[in-house]
Amino acid sequence: MQSPVLGRPGAVAAPEGHPEAGVPWHFGDPFAEQRAAVRSAAIIDRSHRQVVAVTGSDRLSWLHLVISQHVTELAEGRGTEALILDSHGRVESHLVLAHTTLDGEPTVLLDTDTGAEITSALPKGGTQSLVEYLDAMRFWSQVTVADVTDDWAELTLLGPHADTVLDELELDIDIDSERFAVTTGSGIVARRTPCPAPGGIELFVPRGELMTWWERLVAAGAREAGMWAHDALRVESMRPRRGVDTDERTIPHEVGWIGSAAHVAKGCYRGQETVSKVFNVGRPPRNMLLLHIDGSQEIYPETGDPVLHKDRTVGRVGTVVQHHELGPIALALIKRSVPADAELFAGQDDRMAQVAIDPDSMPEEGPAPGRAAVNRLRG
Repeated sequence: MQSPVLGRPGAVAAPEGHPEAGVPWHFGDPFAEQRAAVRSAAIIDRSHRQVVAVTGSDRLSWLHLVISQHVTELAEGRGTEALILDSHGRVESHLVLAHTTLDGEPTVLLDTDTGAEITSALPKGGTQSLVEYLDAMRFWSQVTVADVTDDWAELTLLGPHADTVLDELELDIDIDSERFAVTTGSGIVARRTPCPAPGGIELFVPRGELMTWWERLVAAGAREAGMWAHDALRVESMRPRRGVDTDERTIPHEVGWIGSAAHVAKGCYRGQETVSKVFNVGRPPRNMLLLHIDGSQEIYPETGDPVLHKDRTVGRVGTVVQHHELGPIALALIKRSVPADAELFAGQDDRMAQVAIDPDSMPEEGPAPGRAAVNRLRG
């Protein structure tokens, strides 16, 4: 779906085949756009994301059984993030929720990256789209699942002055600073986002009014920015994107989604056994780390390229982006056994480059909670 924002003066589309296809990649000065998103306010078009609405009296109890997050007591005006896993605990979809009221009906909005293929729960097997999978899982629950991407478009307002921009518009909304706070008013839904920078606000606006809202936000003081800025700050914040920073083997523990998106104490969702076992008594086989790329060459590794240590593949490259302060950086899934000071190369053929692990991205290696509990009992 091509966004009308691409028709704005200076808007540059993402390269062919890029995950951000359909929305602006930048507006001519990606580094200045990143600085605006950190120091003032920037508006980013994320209307290429899929939006799904779940309604009905059983919406929370039903979702609680289908997704990895504890949502039975998710109050209206609050949100969270969650995953859909396969039976082996591997990530198939990452969802961000907003519990609100639309047209007088309590609704949970789910937004996600498009293109997720969910392992079918039907006897015939195979895969399904997200909406097909959710619809097939309804059974006798009093819920309705609808793809409302044609009705709602997502914009992201970033920066310490994001609230000031909304105040300038004098909207009938009042969103507090709590993580994932949600409010509805003036015909839109607003949700506080912790990613990729503190203080951000995600706005769901009627798709038919996308350009009107974009122009109003720019007039109120937000700088036009592309997904390059969003991805650069997301990588700096160590926030993965499904399908780019994950592969078909990724489990939540590898990319930092335990707790934030996958609840370790509740059961009844597919893949829960793996989540609980690895959390309590094991270690993930890989960790998502931040890599600094040698900036002396013009061609960099690409998503999916291998990471090599002594000519042995030890990882997979995820998002690669130029950051306004850090230079070329990337997220990568790296084997746990690789030390932080290892000499690594990433890429293949003419885009091979030397890379270094950011030591601050290395997770602490304490005992797993289950093993620590056993050791305390033994002690």
